[in-house]
Amino acid sequence: MSKNKDVVTWNEDPAHFARPSRRDFLRVGSIGALGLSLGDVLRMEAQGAQKWYESKPGQAKCVIQIVLGGGQAAQESWDPKPDAPLEYRGPLGVVKTKIPGIQFGELLPECAKIADKMTVIRSMTGKEADHNRASYTLHTGYRMSPALKHPSMGAVVSHEFGPNNNLPPYMAIPNINGNGGTGYLSAQYGAFGMGSDPYSSSFQVRNLSLRDSVSDDRFVRRREMRDAVEQYFRTMDTDQAALDAMDEFYQRAYTLISSPKARKAFDLKSESPKMIEKYGKSQAGMRLLLARRLVEAGTRFITVSVGGWDHHQRIKDAFTRQMPSLDQAFAALVTDLEDRGLLDSTLVFMSGEFGRTPKINKSAGRDHYAKVFSMAMAGGGLTQGNVYGRSDATSIEVESDPVTMPDALTTIYKQMGINADKEIMAPGARPMEIVDGGKVIADIIA
Repeated sequence: MSKNKDVVTWNEDPAHFARPSRRDFLRVGSIGALGLSLGDVLRMEAQGAQKWYESKPGQAKCVIQIVLGGGQAAQESWDPKPDAPLEYRGPLGVVKTKIPGIQFGELLPECAKIADKMTVIRSMTGKEADHNRASYTLHTGYRMSPALKHPSMGAVVSHEFGPNNNLPPYMAIPNINGNGGTGYLSAQYGAFGMGSDPYSSSFQVRNLSLRDSVSDDRFVRRREMRDAVEQYFRTMDTDQAALDAMDEFYQRAYTLISSPKARKAFDLKSESPKMIEKYGKSQAGMRLLLARRLVEAGTRFITVSVGGWDHHQRIKDAFTRQMPSLDQAFAALVTDLEDRGLLDSTLVFMSGEFGRTPKINKSAGRDHYAKVFSMAMAGGGLTQGNVYGRSDATSIEVESDPVTMPDALTTIYKQMGINADKEIMAPGARPMEIVDGGKVIADIIA
């Protein structure tokens, strides 16, 4: 056991911490003598009980979270059931993968070729079958509560590690998801959204360039004027936390506008036609290609939205339209990262908020189902060629090794060097764990 002031190492018993207890504070002297209110003492008491671990960059220096909004059906993708009755099996066939004895849905031939580089969890399970509530858990590791809004994974990473290479630590492609916010953390840890879709021919990152009427000198003068105004407001009775958050946003904006390296990260036109063809000139392809560019530039956490998976009707037609482009783009991302020597240090994970019903409905689709779904992962120190967990013959129940979303996020945090059991102070001096009760899935870590 080792301690450095109030830093607790990963190997310590979490029941014992170097934070002072309430008794320690009271030993210093009386409350009145210190000029402390009861609220001050209670706040310090909460801090004394706070579980705290130092976050240090782990093997996964960057995470790409691909959100399949709507809830993708595992039966037509990562966990097909070719031997089940037709009403459970569904209308699509299967394809063999690089992993002996493992099959994917027939519309995943490119991912089947790189299955030996992936980890697929077939035993994801949850309790929420509502889009918004399940999406909340996907982003935060908590069930939605009326009492408190929790920070998303990207916001936590931003809070723990901060910017890298003059780029915001948390970026959203194309825009910030409704549950991808900062929760009880300061607004300064929020995502930088593109404000435009990389797939669009007119793609341009919001607020990244100066207007034609604003010269570089004029831009500098405006910045100096804003700094002077802000300094004035700091001398007044103003919300200091809000000012600090605003200041952080402005600093990042100035950095993006003034840094050629930062602007270059968003320049998809510098990619070769061959690389664009590899990813596919599609919505999924261009979004994941931009994500790879942001990884190269040093962004720590990137959320990519690829929605439209709420297939209550005609699931065969819907998958035939959507899956080929995602299959191509995801396989291209994984191989591209590996070719550039970035896969070991970049963890990619892809999941919807829940799964789909085991039985095909009367409209030839599948409805919402939280008990069984899948997650596809690669890189970041995870095992390769690993299919973890198992659902039963008709995807009604998880048969072995159930994994909750908090478990998955806890494992991803660990690979980044963040202990998800760490507590961050929420409003009312309440220490809140980063994830609600998740455990590390040791069998998917290399």
